[in-house]
Amino acid sequence: MTLMQQEPGQSFVVENRIWDQAEALPRSQIADLQLARLRETAARAANVPFYKKIFEKEGLSPDSIQSLDDLQRLPFTTKSDLREHYPLGFLAVPREKIARIHGSTGTTGKPTFVAYTSEDLKTWAELCARFLTSGGLRPEHLVQISFGYGLFTGGFGLHYGVERVGASVVPASGGNTERQISLMLDLKSDVLVSTPSYALYLGEVANQKGIGPEELPLQFAHFGGEPWTEDMRSAIEKQMGIHAFNNYGLSEVIGPGVSGECALRDGMHIQEDHFIVECLDPDTLEPVGDGERGELVITSLTKQAMPIIRYRTRDIASLNPAPCPCGRTTIRMSRVVGRSDDMLIIRGVNVFPSQIEQALLRVEGAAPHYQIEVSRPKALDEVTVRVEMRPEVFSDMMSKMHSLRERIAREIQIVANIRVNVELVDPHTLERFQGKAKRVIDNRKKE
Repeated sequence: MTLMQQEPGQSFVVENRIWDQAEALPRSQIADLQLARLRETAARAANVPFYKKIFEKEGLSPDSIQSLDDLQRLPFTTKSDLREHYPLGFLAVPREKIARIHGSTGTTGKPTFVAYTSEDLKTWAELCARFLTSGGLRPEHLVQISFGYGLFTGGFGLHYGVERVGASVVPASGGNTERQISLMLDLKSDVLVSTPSYALYLGEVANQKGIGPEELPLQFAHFGGEPWTEDMRSAIEKQMGIHAFNNYGLSEVIGPGVSGECALRDGMHIQEDHFIVECLDPDTLEPVGDGERGELVITSLTKQAMPIIRYRTRDIASLNPAPCPCGRTTIRMSRVVGRSDDMLIIRGVNVFPSQIEQALLRVEGAAPHYQIEVSRPKALDEVTVRVEMRPEVFSDMMSKMHSLRERIAREIQIVANIRVNVELVDPHTLERFQGKAKRVIDNRKKE
């Protein structure tokens, strides 16, 4: 099938290719495979004390799983459960079978560790190879990975996926931004892997050094690790002259590789032969309809070291079961709009930081660098959004500053349905992030 995607002004195309025919199985075969693997997962999970206790209490066993509907009889798992069984209480294999351990940074509490067998690592590389291939990666490419290497799963997961495809890797890791740009130029990197917020910063620094998008050798980019908007994608692509793809994963499940975009970029294809993804109302835990937003709940089907059942990701997205013209038959998920535990409730209105970003990127003169501060000085919530001005519109003329503030406040009210105070700050004054961006200061928790 020859399906290509090309952006205006770009000399390269994204040709539709499928890495593994498992991505295009008939729906009936996907369901049969999921059921068989769900039983296998339940058998492995029976070796985990947390699951064993629940299975015995509820009278559950692999044999009691007769259809995929029986998944709803299985227990939910949360990050708190993993922390309560710190460090490796969810291990389903002997410790000598562990090939590697990754984990979270533990910035909001105890870190959560996840273990992999050698077979798990092979599976992980294959899953990353799938979405990298669907996003334009070819064996002849040179990929610059600007994720941090360490306990964070992003760097290593993408590294081995790139090598599985047969492409070359520049393990640049995070930080040292000027050196990152030098590496791109000197080695002529074709593909960038990073968080979208760091890519935006890379492009900004390149621009400051007089390096325009036509001088950067990059063609494609694969971004993950944090929510981002379509407006952010457009801004990065224009700034760096690239074709950017979204992917999704989380360390508790396996890392990057749960889903990724094809050449059409109309949702991320979920690797359904390895994961069952539910979309549930975060309050009632009942399924939402196709296309409706809910919390993603993921069950691993092939993870050996630490199988996980119905993991509540807290990530808010929607699912689309409609066939995709690319030939893949797997369900697609939307981009993550935010996390249920990051959602702000402002005077009864639910607001995600990504909505603020979406509004800012629609206002000419506002840079996509911002900080949200929430307080409650009296009885009502107050929101201040600090926004950088773009250097080319920076002015000390009060009339222009007032007009820009008004336009930003109006667009935020349209997108997020809340009134905010807008504080304009000088260009390049807000913090830049090498990893996941931290945009919100909620002082209500301290008051």
